[in-house]
Amino acid sequence: MIYLKLFFEFFYTGLFSFGGGYATLPFLYHIADKYHWYTTKQLSDMIAVASITPGPVGVNVATFAGFSTSGILGALIATTSVILPSFIIVIMLSKFLNRYSDNRYVKSVIYTLKPAGCGLLAAVGVDMFVNNINFVGMLLLLGLFCAGAAEKRDPLFYLGISAVAGLIAGFFNLAG
Repeated sequence: MIYLKLFFEFFYTGLFSFGGGYATLPFLYHIADKYHWYTTKQLSDMIAVASITPGPVGVNVATFAGFSTSGILGALIATTSVILPSFIIVIMLSKFLNRYSDNRYVKSVIYTLKPAGCGLLAAVGVDMFVNNINFVGMLLLLGLFCAGAAEKRDPLFYLGISAVAGLIAGFFNLAG
């Protein structure tokens, strides 16, 4: 039964999270609240790990969530079901895309969906910030923001600094 629930929840997530991997996050928070398969803290950790691993963030988080819920089979089911809607839709619509790409109604739908996706991402960002705020994290955020404003470097440089700081904070149990 857990596998069927995993399939349907992540299929639903994949079907309605228009706008990329981060757009899946409101759905993943909903799953955490509804089923308690993982906590919101665990989800935040999954997002952090998924952000630095190769591949789409939404798929990586679904894999981690499925694994934490029900092991390797849960990871396979969650991963497959979150990408299945996109796969089906792309296969069905690919033949018609060129024909209707200049249609004003299609353009207006896409134009309307972009801000909605941004709004969902902003809501998740604010929620993550509010629910996971701590002193060490705030110092790191302010320090890296100032360093990034003062000296433009590759974002991977700042990501590396964040990773090292997170490891040190975790080692000394400073993050909460």
